[in-house]
Amino acid sequence: MKKLIFIFVLLGLCSCSDYIDKPKNLVDKGLMAEIIADLAINDQAIFVYPDKNMEAGTRAVLKSHKVKPDDFVNSFKYYVIKEEMDGITSDAQEILLKKDPKADKYVKERLKQNGPVMPVVR
Repeated sequence: MKKLIFIFVLLGLCSCSDYIDKPKNLVDKGLMAEIIADLAINDQAIFVYPDKNMEAGTRAVLKSHKVKPDDFVNSFKYYVIKEEMDGITSDAQEILLKKDPKADKYVKERLKQNGPVMPVVR
């Protein structure tokens, strides 16, 4: 009886390897970081043009990187479930700071004023 229970427990552990299947057209992590950086820039345009529809800008960003919206969404979900989005968003932040050196200076000054930001506890 103990052997039978052991076999069922072992089979249960082996069958629960992944919560989500890898998408067919998974977007590479580096490309995902570039897209998120460009989407962040696009998101800031709403302050300049408050009455405009920014959905076209989002489509343009995805089209410029030659990524279909469904592939982006599926890849985003996959990376969130796999807990890899923290690294991707950090890479996106570095891309943004390289594109605009003034932003890097601004972020460093704000960190000096406010102190380090505590990470979110899950």
